[in-house]
Amino acid sequence: MDRFDNIPEIALGWHREGKGAVLATVVETWGSAPRRVGSQLAISSEGEIEGSVSGGCVEGAVVVEALEALEAGESRLLEYGISDGDAFAVGLACGGTIRVLVEPVGKVLPEAMLSDLVAARAARRPTAYVVNLATGTRSLTDQGYDDQFRMDRSGFEEDGQTFVAIHNPPLRMLIVGAVHIAQALVPMARLAGYDPTLIDPRESFGSEARFPGETILHDWPDEGVASYGLDSRTALVLLTHDPKLDDPALEQALRSDVFYIGALGSKRTHAKRVARFDEKGYSAEEIGKIHGPVGLDIGAASPAEIALSIMAECTAILRKG
Repeated sequence: MDRFDNIPEIALGWHREGKGAVLATVVETWGSAPRRVGSQLAISSEGEIEGSVSGGCVEGAVVVEALEALEAGESRLLEYGISDGDAFAVGLACGGTIRVLVEPVGKVLPEAMLSDLVAARAARRPTAYVVNLATGTRSLTDQGYDDQFRMDRSGFEEDGQTFVAIHNPPLRMLIVGAVHIAQALVPMARLAGYDPTLIDPRESFGSEARFPGETILHDWPDEGVASYGLDSRTALVLLTHDPKLDDPALEQALRSDVFYIGALGSKRTHAKRVARFDEKGYSAEEIGKIHGPVGLDIGAASPAEIALSIMAECTAILRKG
């Protein structure tokens, strides 16, 4: 599973320390290539490496090329695969092919641009790094590329020359209500690539014994979600079906950029919820963001099946919009 890494941050740090640094990025794959497009490897002038472009298959060859590119002050586009004479040497004899873009920091990839990218990542701002291989132009943007942002998908545009590297913040799931469904939902969310956080002011519910090793906030839900922030890479799941707990969090979420809001409860409970927020002055569009009853209708009966239906619906909204 690809989680949020700190490869750009490491490369910027090495550059500022005077070591020199290179970023190597997988820009295209075919067949059984072991790493997805957008995966990165940082290389210092001293031969230190962080990250991966192939899971170990071609890293040695890429490091040699990167050090040469750093000395020459030029970018390089590398390709490794079964058609190459050295395919077995670099470990891709299973049939995979990858292309790797090598960019020395400072001489090719401007330090200021990498610094801006690192700042955007720290602020949880989805950002695209766009490079045209034909012209050598580079830029950062948070506009356009809606499908790529939604799908976490880096890759070439139709012109075959413009590569777009998507830098999305890590996915988060805020779960209000440390109930039995949450005990199944939290590990499922983590397996799906989310950083889950439980929010429940009732310490007997949100206890270490019931959720060992998990992040638990014993705050009132509106305070809990506000302290973590609600952005376009955050899902909010309400499991208490108690208006005193759910509604304060909903009030924070309905006018935020969260990509998913799911609320437990029957159709009758949800109808009452809709009526309450209508009376509070929320628009039909805002209220329509609430998925209630929560989860896809898969006939779920047990807490684990309900958690599964929630993850399925959340994934569908994330990927399909």
